[in-house]
Amino acid sequence: MRVLASPLCRVLLRLLPHCGPVGVSPAKGSILKPCKQMLRQNFSDKAEQVTTTELVSYWRDVFEANGIPEAQESSEYIVSHVLGAKTFQTLKPSSLFTPLTKEQQQQIQQLCAKRLQRMPVQYVLGEWDFQDLTLKMKPPVFIPRPETEFLLLPWVSEQRDQRLRDASLYPVILEVGCGSGAVALSLLSKLPHSQVIALDKAEAAVNLTRENAESVHPEMNQEFGGSWEQLVPWGPVDIIISNPPYVFHEDMTHLEAEILRYEDLDALDGGDDGMRVIKEILMLASYLLKDEGSVFLEVDPRHPEMVKNWLQSHPDLLLSFSATHKDFCAWGAVYPHHTGPPDPPSASGVPDVFLIDSAAYVVSLTEPPAHPARA
Repeated sequence: MRVLASPLCRVLLRLLPHCGPVGVSPAKGSILKPCKQMLRQNFSDKAEQVTTTELVSYWRDVFEANGIPEAQESSEYIVSHVLGAKTFQTLKPSSLFTPLTKEQQQQIQQLCAKRLQRMPVQYVLGEWDFQDLTLKMKPPVFIPRPETEFLLLPWVSEQRDQRLRDASLYPVILEVGCGSGAVALSLLSKLPHSQVIALDKAEAAVNLTRENAESVHPEMNQEFGGSWEQLVPWGPVDIIISNPPYVFHEDMTHLEAEILRYEDLDALDGGDDGMRVIKEILMLASYLLKDEGSVFLEVDPRHPEMVKNWLQSHPDLLLSFSATHKDFCAWGAVYPHHTGPPDPPSASGVPDVFLIDSAAYVVSLTEPPAHPARA
């Protein structure tokens, strides 16, 4: 076990999901219902002349016969992907009734076979759009959800306004639990003057963030390290943003098979009250945030009141509850606000539970600012 000297480091490392295989193994194979067997026979009889629309309908019926959720959407995404389009709606009208080649049909069949194993479409395609970025997706790295896009809106708008008033502002942003890099890279696209640090316990997640950074921002400077010490040159940060594990532990068994079989469950399980990592991020924030800094968290709808009560019971953190924003799924995002720095923690004030046997992986997506950190 590696014992870290700084109490703050222990808190930081404790926040992030553990590496390791997903707890539930993929199914060995899908059971083909009679309906699917009949469809497969009908399809093979006319394989040389099948059109795009016919193939979408065929695989929709196959998915429905095997109980695959969102059968129509899954079929459309896979067929469109093989034909070089993002969605079925963006295909050229002329291509809808054009027979597909044998190679295209085989590609579609291979991808649909993965979907029949309940693999998420994002992993099947190997990529997915988040806001205006196309990002690579690989299991078991957490798939960004559309509701997470709402996490970015309030602060991005505020920063753009501040940037118009003062062009010398260079906000330093820390994302805890970067996954595929969706949030960090979106922030850099919308706020190119910002400095971003993306942090995750899982090496696979940081590697995927690096791949996506190289793809969508090839001109970007990157630094990669396997230690919390990578954060030192950055000093205090303006914002901490996170989509942390917040699912109540008792709700984990009710998640879809796509999640249970393929995604990193540690990136979802928030403990008995869903607050395990949320509390630790808030404790971390009280030491890392600049004065008037902010924390943006995506949470369960039950959490805003719980977070507010928890902050009120921990006045020593000097964090105040700012606002709750509901996304289109009625999910919540809470925004605690930093009112000033507390005294640094002492070694004796940090429980031993924060000692873990591996380091966090850090990727800084721009160079540390050369100017002095603002107080």
